[in-house]
Amino acid sequence: MPKTYAEQVAETLRKELQQGRWAGTMPGRDRLAGELAVNARTVDRALTLLEKEGVLVPQGAGRRRKINRRKLRAKPSAIRVEIILYEQADFQLGYMVGLLHALRQRGHDASFASKSLSDLRMNVKRVARFVGSEKADAWIVLAGSKEVLGWFADQPTPAFALFGRSINVPLPSIALKKWDAMVELVDRLVAYGHQRIVMLTREERRKPTLGAFELLYLKRLQEHGIRTGEYNLPDWGNDSQGLKRLLDALFRSTPPTALIVDEPALCVAVMQYLSRARLEPGIRTGVSLACMDRSETFQWCEPQITHISWNAQPIIQRVAKWVDNVSRGQDDLRKTAVKAQFIPGGTIGPVAGKS
Repeated sequence: MPKTYAEQVAETLRKELQQGRWAGTMPGRDRLAGELAVNARTVDRALTLLEKEGVLVPQGAGRRRKINRRKLRAKPSAIRVEIILYEQADFQLGYMVGLLHALRQRGHDASFASKSLSDLRMNVKRVARFVGSEKADAWIVLAGSKEVLGWFADQPTPAFALFGRSINVPLPSIALKKWDAMVELVDRLVAYGHQRIVMLTREERRKPTLGAFELLYLKRLQEHGIRTGEYNLPDWGNDSQGLKRLLDALFRSTPPTALIVDEPALCVAVMQYLSRARLEPGIRTGVSLACMDRSETFQWCEPQITHISWNAQPIIQRVAKWVDNVSRGQDDLRKTAVKAQFIPGGTIGPVAGKS
């Protein structure tokens, strides 16, 4: 149905208000009629429409209408959002389920991409081909490498870095501030008498250069007088076979007394290995084990797995707000971070023979 003259004038005035042409109060009817070259009664009807929307607030006869800027915010329109996971199993993570639900609640067509970064081998050319074959209005990238995130930053389609190596990459992002929690963990292990401490992280955290978090870990060991090298942050590839080969080599030559793993999936794999080797985590005759990430499954473990935790809700809200801003056509390149905390559990303890 064609818009009336009053509706057309109201739309013009609304756009002018959104662009900040007037502030505080609205000019009078006659002035607006002269500026727009339309009938004064048409302007009056248009102003009445804006009053009904709440954009303008009447102040009484003979007084200018007050501008309600809150009502001027453009409502988000539905867009298609694809979430490209680090690996397909990540769709089960509680915060990823929560994010998907939040986006759909806001009316967006959100889904997990059919291929993960691991499926694409974190290869920029493969990622480019896959993304080019999809029809998304925006991308959310989980735990991307610096190279992959850099590629997304160069594309016209908006993208958001959810964790990953986003430092110095011009993408909106959210990161976890784990430094203080990691220092607390290392200090606790050293206090328990541990000197042979090994951290297992994914390849993207180690190559082509070590991430800031890994560098801080090595620095903290050095501050405790522990000489560091490849032993403390070994290269094991990025698959289950490589992990097993590394653990076999470690426990055959210089058995670590403490293992720190950077995610729950690796934690489960390491726990299974230790169980087969009869090195139950947390027992004084075994190996201390800690995870640098959270998982809803940890609450079911006995003893409680020592780990680093964080609140998922601010992360979900931040990403959802970014999607809303993209749908409004607004630029949003803000980088934020959420602080994590150390959760001690029963899987770390004194080195065998020490109290």
